[in-house]
Amino acid sequence: MICGLDEAGRGPLAGPVTAGAAVLPPDFPVGLLNDSKKLSARKREQLYDLIRKEALACATVFISPEEIDRINILQASLKAMTLAFEEIRRRLPQVGEWECLADGDRMPPVGVPCRAIVKGDTLVPEIMAASILAKVERDRYMCEMDKLYPAYGFARHKGYPTEAHRDVCRRLGLSPIHRRSFRID
Repeated sequence: MICGLDEAGRGPLAGPVTAGAAVLPPDFPVGLLNDSKKLSARKREQLYDLIRKEALACATVFISPEEIDRINILQASLKAMTLAFEEIRRRLPQVGEWECLADGDRMPPVGVPCRAIVKGDTLVPEIMAASILAKVERDRYMCEMDKLYPAYGFARHKGYPTEAHRDVCRRLGLSPIHRRSFRID
């Protein structure tokens, strides 16, 4: 059984890092998939719904800004992917042999054979699906945080370090969901 793993949110100044994990059935329409960053928000949402409906199993995991600050963003990303895979294994306990395919150049410690694939989110359907799950969940979370902290504009930039985001942080200081270990300037 192949499980794709990817994360969203390594670069932002605020919010969680989010990992997605996906196991697709053989008849999944993989031609519809792509790297989440190459899809419009509307297309991502449509594919998110399709993946949730048709995948054999899928999961998303958030690692908080506090945890990111404590263990660093790389370790938080790997931890999120590991936890997402553990959730998949709980949902498919009958599967004997697994292989994880993770986007990037690092393998999360999942306890089964795993390959890191640079640009995997453009090459491997399971990783593309995981990428879409992670991006949609994280974007939705940041839109909810925009309602709590409207002055920061999280719905527009999703916590990424745009100049407008940096400016508001300089003026207002950091919100409770900002990563303290990341530089604003």
